[in-house]
Amino acid sequence: MFDFRLKVFYTVARRLNFTKAAEELLISQPAVTNHIKELESQFNQALFERRGNKVLLTAAGKVLLKHTEAIQEIYRQIEFDLGRLNQSFQGVLHVGASTSIAQYVLPPFLARFHRLHLEVKVELFNGNTELIEQALLDKQIEVGVIEGKSKRRELHYTPFLKDEIVLVCSSKNPLAKKEEISLEQLTKIPLLLREPGSGTLEVIADALKQKGIRLSDLLVEMQLGSTEAIKSYLQHSDCIAFLSLHAILKELESGTIKIIEIKKFSIHRTFYFITPQGQEGGLPALFIRFLLQNHNL
Repeated sequence: MFDFRLKVFYTVARRLNFTKAAEELLISQPAVTNHIKELESQFNQALFERRGNKVLLTAAGKVLLKHTEAIQEIYRQIEFDLGRLNQSFQGVLHVGASTSIAQYVLPPFLARFHRLHLEVKVELFNGNTELIEQALLDKQIEVGVIEGKSKRRELHYTPFLKDEIVLVCSSKNPLAKKEEISLEQLTKIPLLLREPGSGTLEVIADALKQKGIRLSDLLVEMQLGSTEAIKSYLQHSDCIAFLSLHAILKELESGTIKIIEIKKFSIHRTFYFITPQGQEGGLPALFIRFLLQNHNL
């Protein structure tokens, strides 16, 4: 139902790249260019300008993008409301998730959601919490699932799952023989952390701060951009790391990773859904409701 030329425009405006827009839309780049030219001819104004290798929106393009987003949202709501009449939902839902959640938590939920709603196509984007929040504000996604709670005023946070962040090391690490260490000892052991902007790092820093310990007090050997990178690094070093319990279940079962308790210290957190303030209904609400009803299965 949505005017395909506007869909092409919206995709180029979001990507600011004609080639990537063509790949996403599964059409040729010349076809993308032709659709944009038709719109520019219709409105008698340029919608994009090139500056070197960059593609930028013109003033007219920014105005059209604003209205295209509103039109797209109306069409999404029409599809949802009509589908609700016969419990047949359809459309595309763009979901963003923090890296660990996208890899270790969401896939089983997505599989069950797909079996129930075959006509709903879910596209999953992953990045750290900061990137997911920005993607939501930039309207690149309709709902996010994050590890931290930054409390940005423009966003609404809905609690989803409980999680625990635990201190771990390789089972080959001499520290694996220890059942417990103190916070003072923690500051003297080489440590791996996630990168700045990570929700996990945000939660760890906040928990340690409450005990009077700053990240700068720790012996940080390296900061890595993913949980998988940290797990792999652990197997080749005597470092320790804070990781989500959800992310190490297989390693605990196989015995390749060992949890080290910290005396009188633990880190518990909640995963959150994030949506724009004031957004109600539609596929995002359907998705959130499904996950909340099924997360104990």
